[in-house]
Amino acid sequence: MAQDQRVKARKRGTPGAVSRWVQRTMNARIIGKVRRGRGTFMGMDVLVLDTVGRRTGRRRETPVSWFPGGDDAWLIVASGGGSQDPDWYVNLMAHPDQAAVELPGGGAVPVTPHRLDGAEREEAWQRITAAQPRYAKYQRRSDRQYPVVRLTRR
Repeated sequence: MAQDQRVKARKRGTPGAVSRWVQRTMNARIIGKVRRGRGTFMGMDVLVLDTVGRRTGRRRETPVSWFPGGDDAWLIVASGGGSQDPDWYVNLMAHPDQAAVELPGGGAVPVTPHRLDGAEREEAWQRITAAQPRYAKYQRRSDRQYPVVRLTRR
């Protein structure tokens, strides 16, 4: 990648090598906590989302915060730092039939993702921001509406 392309990528918010290392390290620590039965981070409940890479076809594990979404369902928000959809969300939507979640101390549970829209999204968003006001703050700083996904046990 040429120098001017690297500068443009940094300005768009593409993480550098150090940021990627920090993110991978933090993700590994949080995933380990979830698997040991302690599924919280920064006061939020966390699960491990298992997806398949849309281009590579490789399994991906990502810790994400979740909110109750009804019987055998979890709500997750694809905030991704604000400017773009996170990779896990794009992978999830590309291969919805291969998704699973791992809850604290439990094994993998196959799930079906459903992106919420309209009144259904608004109702879920109100519950999410009531539980964690930081999401409303993040949303105000972004030009895009964060996708809210309901994961339902298959």
